[in-house]
Amino acid sequence: MKPRKKLAEATLSGGGVMALYEHDGDFVINYEGREIMHSRANASELLLGETGVAGRGAMADQRILIGGLGLGFTLRRVLESVGSGAEIEVVELVPEVVEWNATYLQSLHQGILTDQRVSVRVEDVRTVIRASEPGVYDAILLDVDNGPVALMAESNRSLYSEKGLRQIRLVLRTGGRVVFWSAGPDARFVGRLKRSGFAVTQVPAKVHSGARQAAYRLFVADRD
Repeated sequence: MKPRKKLAEATLSGGGVMALYEHDGDFVINYEGREIMHSRANASELLLGETGVAGRGAMADQRILIGGLGLGFTLRRVLESVGSGAEIEVVELVPEVVEWNATYLQSLHQGILTDQRVSVRVEDVRTVIRASEPGVYDAILLDVDNGPVALMAESNRSLYSEKGLRQIRLVLRTGGRVVFWSAGPDARFVGRLKRSGFAVTQVPAKVHSGARQAAYRLFVADRD
């Protein structure tokens, strides 16, 4: 058996350590020793990208915001699903994650960061949303932290608060959609989405395509 190899690590602003590992062609990102992403466990990230732009592929001028680059699977699926005129903004808080995708992870998705439709910003997606003009995005796809229940930073909770949700709704165009990745169901979050003016659908998401049961949840919120 080949040994697991540490390729790189990054110390986050809060002091936690994120590390990238490779093992026999697979890639893993750990946070404080806990596995948070695996290149084989990509089904929910692909589903996030697919669900976020479902029914919108033919729109010529759509603008899409992806919060959280991760291992790149959500971005890849969006690129596969939209036309040549789409604008896709990827916002990633950790600069090293962008660097890893451009170097170590190229074998997963060759060229996704250099696609002419893609722009990458190293920033907090909450800041980007707050600074955006009203009605600019057709779709927002958010895979931030662990979902509504924060794992890496308590400050991420504000994105899922009623104030944060109202701000997201404001920057969506009429008929726009936001999809939230979550590690599990959250009835309180569904309530906040509805109170913020969204029509909500919950989509079960598997860890990998061959899994018998869905471990994760996508919250699909449409602006009527």
